[in-house]
Amino acid sequence: MSNEYRLAEGGRIDRDRPVRFRFDGQEYRGYAGDTLASALLANGVHQVGTSIRYGRPRGIMAAGPEEPNALVQVEEPFPEPMLTATTVELRDGLAATGLPGQGRLADEPDPARYDATNAHCDVLVVGAGPAGLAAALSAARSGARVIVADADTEFGGSLLGTGEELDRAPAQRWIDRVTAELEACPEVTVLPRTTVFGRYDDNYLVAVEHRGEDAFTRQRTWHIRAREVVLATGSHERPLVFPGNDLPGTVLATSARTYLNRYGVLPGRRAVVFTTNDSAYAAAIDLHDAGVEIAAVVDVRPAATTSWAARCVERGIPILTSCAVTGTSGTDRVSGAQISRLPSGESALAFPSELDCDLLLVSGGWNPAVHLHSQARGTVRYSEEIGALVPGRSARGVRSVGAAAGTFGTADCLRSGSEAGSDAAREAGFDADFANVPSAFSCPVTPPQPVWLLPGTSADVDGEQFVDLARDATVADVRKAIRAGMSSVEHIKRFTTIGTAHDQGKTSGILSSGVIAELLGVEVAEVGATTFRPPYAPVSFAALAGRDRGDLYDPIRVTAMHDWHLEQGCPFENVGQWKRPWYYPQPGEDMDSAVLRECHAVRTGVGMQDVSTLGKIDVQGPDAAEFLDLVYTNKMSTLKLGRIRYGVMCHADGMVFDDGTVMRTGEHRYLISTTSGGAAGVLEWLEDWLQTEWPHLRVHLTSVTEHWATIALAGPRSREVLARVTSDIDLDNDAFPFMSYRDGVVAGRAARVCRISFSGELAFEINVPWWYGREVWEALHEAGSGFGITPYGTETMHVLRAEKGFPIVGQDTDGTVTPHDLGMSWAVSKKKDDFLGMRSFTRADTAREDRKHLVGLLPPADSAVVPEGTQLVESTELPEPPVPMLGHITSSYRSAALDRPFALALVKSGRDRIGQTIYGHVGDRLVPVEITEPVFYDKEGNRRDG
Repeated sequence: MSNEYRLAEGGRIDRDRPVRFRFDGQEYRGYAGDTLASALLANGVHQVGTSIRYGRPRGIMAAGPEEPNALVQVEEPFPEPMLTATTVELRDGLAATGLPGQGRLADEPDPARYDATNAHCDVLVVGAGPAGLAAALSAARSGARVIVADADTEFGGSLLGTGEELDRAPAQRWIDRVTAELEACPEVTVLPRTTVFGRYDDNYLVAVEHRGEDAFTRQRTWHIRAREVVLATGSHERPLVFPGNDLPGTVLATSARTYLNRYGVLPGRRAVVFTTNDSAYAAAIDLHDAGVEIAAVVDVRPAATTSWAARCVERGIPILTSCAVTGTSGTDRVSGAQISRLPSGESALAFPSELDCDLLLVSGGWNPAVHLHSQARGTVRYSEEIGALVPGRSARGVRSVGAAAGTFGTADCLRSGSEAGSDAAREAGFDADFANVPSAFSCPVTPPQPVWLLPGTSADVDGEQFVDLARDATVADVRKAIRAGMSSVEHIKRFTTIGTAHDQGKTSGILSSGVIAELLGVEVAEVGATTFRPPYAPVSFAALAGRDRGDLYDPIRVTAMHDWHLEQGCPFENVGQWKRPWYYPQPGEDMDSAVLRECHAVRTGVGMQDVSTLGKIDVQGPDAAEFLDLVYTNKMSTLKLGRIRYGVMCHADGMVFDDGTVMRTGEHRYLISTTSGGAAGVLEWLEDWLQTEWPHLRVHLTSVTEHWATIALAGPRSREVLARVTSDIDLDNDAFPFMSYRDGVVAGRAARVCRISFSGELAFEINVPWWYGREVWEALHEAGSGFGITPYGTETMHVLRAEKGFPIVGQDTDGTVTPHDLGMSWAVSKKKDDFLGMRSFTRADTAREDRKHLVGLLPPADSAVVPEGTQLVESTELPEPPVPMLGHITSSYRSAALDRPFALALVKSGRDRIGQTIYGHVGDRLVPVEITEPVFYDKEGNRRDG
C-alpha cells in the first residue's frame, strides 16, 4: 500500500479521496480518478495475469481500450469477467484478480439496472480530444442539435496525458472552457464515459454509456440517428515485434506518458525507449524530468529529429540511431534490453549490448482508429508516409478528422476538427462558421520508419516474437500459415486468430499485415487489412439487453382463466410465451393417469379446454381474399360468409410453416388462426410479404389474439352443455354445420361460437371478449356439472388430435416437410395460379417418391410408450455405423380409447410401407412397431357431428 511509484504531486487524480482496493488478494491504495491499471502501477504491480496459450506473464502495456494484456476479473461489487484494467475505474472496495485469458461469469443475478434510449441529432461527434472538441464547438455554435460522445471519464483525449499547452496556457483550461460551453448549450448532449461501438446503415450508431457503479442505471445503450457524423476517434500506438516483446514492463511510450501526466505515476525507475518515430521522445523527456533515468532512446532511423535530439542532449539522454532492441532479459518483468546495430548503421556500438532497465517503452508508430469509418463502408488505404491505414473514400454524411484521419499534430487536429464541425452543421442545414481554435506548439517532424520484422532476427526466435499479445500469436504462427499456402490476410487471421481477441486487433491489426508482407516479400498495401466490424470495444450482454431481461425479456403471457387453472392446482406447459394448463391432476394422480382420465371424459362425455392462446389475426381490405390465396396452399377466396376453412401455410421452399383456420367475417374481412407459438412469426412473415413483395394489395393485418378468450367444448355431450347457457343460437347440425360460426349470447355475454374440432368429437369453440373469459368459463363449467364435465390440458389435447392423425406444426414437422408428406394433398389447390411454395412442389427433391411421410405406428399393445425422437431402422440386423435411419417418431402417447400405446412418425416412403414392421432404437434394444395409417380413431369421422 506504499504507492511508491506515485509522484508527490501532479496528475488529475483527487488526492483528498483515497481509495482502497484488492488485487489478487492483496490490499492496495489508490485515488479517485485512477483506473485499476494506474493504481496498480503506482503500487509497483506490472504483471496482471498470464497469457491464454503459453501461460507467460503479461503486464500492463497501454492506458486505454487498446490494452491487449491486462485483462482482469472483477469480483466485487459484482463479478464481471474479461475487463481491461486500463478502463476499470477505481472505486472503494473494488476487488479484482488477474486472468489467464479466461474469465468467470457470475452465478447470481446482476442486481444492476441497464437502460436504453433513442436520440436524434444533426451532428454526432465521436471522440472528445482536441479535434472532437473543436468540431463539437463549431457545430454547437450553429444551433444544430449536437451529441458529443467520448469513452473516457472526462473530455480532452490525448491532451489529458501529454501536459501540452494551448495559447501558452495548460491545455486543461481550454478543455474546461469548451466543455462548459457545450454543456450550457440547450441543443447539445454531452456524453462522457460513452463508447460508440457500431455504425450501421443511414448513420444509425449505437453507443454504451457507463454511468458508474453508484448510478441508478449502471449502463445505458444509446441508439442514435444522426444526419452528419464527425469521427474524431484518435489513433492507437502500436508495439514492435522483437524477441521477448511480451514481458511485463514493456509499455507503449505514450501510455507511459499518460500514466505520468494524468495519474502522477512513474511506470518504472530506469527506462529504455525503443522507437520508430518522434512521439516517443516526448515520453522520454517527460519521464526524465519526473525522475526516471532514461538509459537510452533506441531509434531505428538513421537520424533523430534535430529539436528532439537537442532536448535529449540537454538532459544527457543517449540516442542510439540505426539500432534496435533485439531481445529482453527478465522472467516476471523486464530487467534488461539487448541492443543491436541495424545493417544500415555506419558506426560500431559504443555501449554495452545490453542495457539494464525495469521499463521498456516502445513505439512502432500510430494506427488511426478507422473502425467506425470502415463500418460506414468507407474505404481505407495504406499510407507510406505514416505507415498505417488511413481513411480513403468516406460514406455520405461521415467525415474523419484529426488523428483518426492520419493527422497527428495538435494544431492540425484542432484546425481540421473545427472545419469538420462547421462543414457537418452546414450539411445539416445550419449557418455555421469555423470556431476559433487556440495555438499549439509544433516542431519539425522526421518521417517515421515503420519496422515490422527486425533485420537479422533468426527464425529460431519466431516463437518469442509476439504479433498479437492478446492471442499469444507469434511470427512463427504467421510463418506457419504462409507455409500452408495462405496469402490472404483474412485467411491468415483465421488460421492464427490474430485480431480476434477482446481488443479486435487495435495494436496488432496493421502490425500483422506488415509481418505478412515482409514474409511474403510484397508491399503492405498489397496485403491490406482485415475487416473492421462492430463492436469497436467489448460490450456486455446486459447493456445490449437493457431492461429486456427476465420477465421483460421473455414476458409471461397468461389467459383470462389463468387464476382458475391455478386454483385447480394444474401444472403449466410453456408454449411460446404462454402458460397453458398441462393437465388437471386429482388427488393421487400422476400425469399419465390424469391424461387418461381426461381423454376418456372427452371421448365419452364432455371436456373443456382453454384455447385462448391460439393466434388470431384480423385481415381486412378489398384485396384480402387475393392475399390469403397467395399465402395459403388452398383456396380461400371461395369461402362463404359465416364459414370456416382449414389452411396450410408454406415457406417459399414448399415446406410447411404453420396451419390454422380462416373464418370469413365480412365481405372483405377474415379472421385467421395460427398455432399458439407461431402467432408472432406468422404475423411478421405476412407483413414481410405484404410490404415488400405485394405492396399493391390493399390489405391491413392486426393481431387480435388478446382480444378474445376462447373455450373449447368437446365431446358427445358438448351440445347439451352449450344449450344450457345459450338460447339464441340454434345448435342443430343442419342449422349450425361443421366449419361454420354463429354470433349470439353465451352465459349472458356476446359471443362468437365456432363448430371446429381438434379432437374428432362434436365440438364448439366459444369466443368472448377477454375480460369476460373467466365468467363464461365458470358458467360453462357449472352448466356441465351434471354431465361430468372435465377440464383438460394440452397433453390430453395432444393425445386426442394424434388419435385422429392431426399433425402439430413444429412437432410433427421440422422445416423439411411438405403438405404432401403429411398426406394433406387435399389442402393444396390445383385451381390457383400461384401461392407461396407452389413452384417448389415441382422440384426434383420435393417430388421424389422416397420422401418421409407422416404415418402411424403401433408398438406391441402391452409395451411402454416409445419415446418421441426415437430413430427408426428397417431390421434388427444393424450394419456397422453409420446405421441408415428410416425416420423418427414425432408424437407418442398411450391412448385411453385404444387401450394401448401408439405414435406418429415421419418414415421414408412411409405410405408405401403400411403394414410393415420396422424397429425403434430405444436404449440398447429394438422395439418392433407396425406402420399404419395415421388415423387411429373414428376413421370415418362419424363422431364429428355427435
